Amino acid sequence: MSVVIAPRHPMIGGISVSLREQVQPDDLTVVRRITESSGFFQTAEIEVAVELVQAKLSQGAASGYHFLFADAEPPLAETIGYSCFGPIPCTLASYDLYWIAAHDRYRGIGLGKLLLTESEDIIRRMGGRRIYIETSSRSQYEPTRNFYTRQGYRQVALIPDFYAPGDGKIIYVKVLE
Repeated sequence: MSVVIAPRHPMIGGISVSLREQVQPDDLTVVRRITESSGFFQTAEIEVAVELVQAKLSQGAASGYHFLFADAEPPLAETIGYSCFGPIPCTLASYDLYWIAAHDRYRGIGLGKLLLTESEDIIRRMGGRRIYIETSSRSQYEPTRNFYTRQGYRQVALIPDFYAPGDGKIIYVKVLE
């Protein structure tokens, strides 16, 4: 089920942004460009991000993936961030936030917060009651973990050495009101 949000043009860091849920073929390149720009993700992770876009394009709603893109209005006219989320199979109302990323040039202006807040609203309208986020325990991800905490997520698990020796998986949850 896709929930269409009313067209809005919020201002983020002096940039007018349009939000869209519709995935377009060009988003394969867009997602690659955004995730590569961050310097956080390994090649295999970037490929997974692109594969999720491909799954949505080829399978539609059956893919289980939902996207929210932030498109900067002219004169920039480019997609500057996105999120990807979906219901967790075999749960009543739990969702995973698989990806949230802003192009490196647009980090620190509130884009991540906008994408997260709007994604939460869509999930809530789709009947979601809990959102889970997984991230790395590496020190590079400390700003990411702090961001989730500031947005009301709480850590519920740490699995040591999950991704690699010394690189654990941290799981956060937020209960939606």
